[in-house]
Amino acid sequence: MDKETDPQLHVPEPAIRPGDTPDFSHVDIPRAGEVRRPDPGENPQEMRDLAFSIIRVLNRKGEAVGPWADSLSDEALQEGLRHMMTLRAYDARMLKAQRQGKTSFYMQHLGEEAIACAFQKALRKGDMNFPTYRQAGLLIASGYPMSDMMNQVYSNEADPVRGRQLPVFYSSKEHGFFSISGNLATQYVQAVGWAMAAAIKGERKLSVGWIGDGSTAESDFHGALVFASTYKPPVILNIVNNQWAISTFQGIARGGAGTFAARGHGFGLPALRVDGNDYLAVHAAAAWAVERARRDLGPTLIEYVTYRAGGHSTSDDPAAYRPKEEGAAWPLGDPILRLKTHLIQKGLWSEERHTQAEAEVMDGVIAAQKEAEAIGTLHSGNRPSPREMFEDVYAEMPPHLVRQRHEVGY
Repeated sequence: MDKETDPQLHVPEPAIRPGDTPDFSHVDIPRAGEVRRPDPGENPQEMRDLAFSIIRVLNRKGEAVGPWADSLSDEALQEGLRHMMTLRAYDARMLKAQRQGKTSFYMQHLGEEAIACAFQKALRKGDMNFPTYRQAGLLIASGYPMSDMMNQVYSNEADPVRGRQLPVFYSSKEHGFFSISGNLATQYVQAVGWAMAAAIKGERKLSVGWIGDGSTAESDFHGALVFASTYKPPVILNIVNNQWAISTFQGIARGGAGTFAARGHGFGLPALRVDGNDYLAVHAAAAWAVERARRDLGPTLIEYVTYRAGGHSTSDDPAAYRPKEEGAAWPLGDPILRLKTHLIQKGLWSEERHTQAEAEVMDGVIAAQKEAEAIGTLHSGNRPSPREMFEDVYAEMPPHLVRQRHEVGY
């Protein structure tokens, strides 16, 4: 008989620490174009393999290959590149604005631009996203005014949410962008519930839930999957696996599942795993899942494999928990450079045109910033009236709030 040993608590540890040499040899990356594309109506049990590979379209030469190389037009590809460039330029200006004290807080999308920008182009007006704080590309790709985004970050008088939300917690019903919640994972159950309501009402709309790898450890994530698998509403459940929660590597939330996409199997959901830095692959997977939802075939779970190149937020120093060179070593590359290479390969772009486009995009972002800052920033200019805090809570304001509003002079 084996000798019994004392039980131990096993805490997962990241493979490398600050000062170590970055190593992504554990990331199994298939060749572009080799992952099969099933019919959207295929039985989820027959497509389990797709949760353990990575759907890729762009190869190292910038060519679009394989069954997921969808039919995006030349104009759509160029528009997609511009959307990603705009988001990156917007990030750069807002990050600098935070360092200058013009806003209290900001969160970058650096390295993740393709996911939201490409996914949005597979949706149509009336669909609803339930995002986290790193999906501003949904707004940019849907044509939301950038000055309004900046007004929200600055919490000035023209802030669409009237100073009631943290910076980058945008909200726009018209553009299918549900109000962001600071409580992790709440948006997942909200997305499923919204889709259930749409199905009950017979509306031809779908919802999209977004979550980060760390937040999948929240109970709301699992509750959402239970309801999605039971009632099969038209919802797409996206997991953005950027390798790091705030300062915790993905293994803490993933546990022994192998991949986040594999979690869909326990709920009978079809699950895809996608190269999140490949604009064409993201769009193709989104279009596939949208087709399933439109055909009333039920939900889809999608994991996007990417890397958070910047800090979690302006309050975070990633050098404290990972090597400084890790971002440059990420094997799936930069989403903007990869789509740029594809367009050059197709004869639609050039280095000179790209340099010109960068200048044009930055000029537009700076113009929007000047417009927003003319209204006000965190410590200067016009701010929302204090009376705003009393509005939009009750249909009829109760006496105690009326009294408090009068006490502050409104």
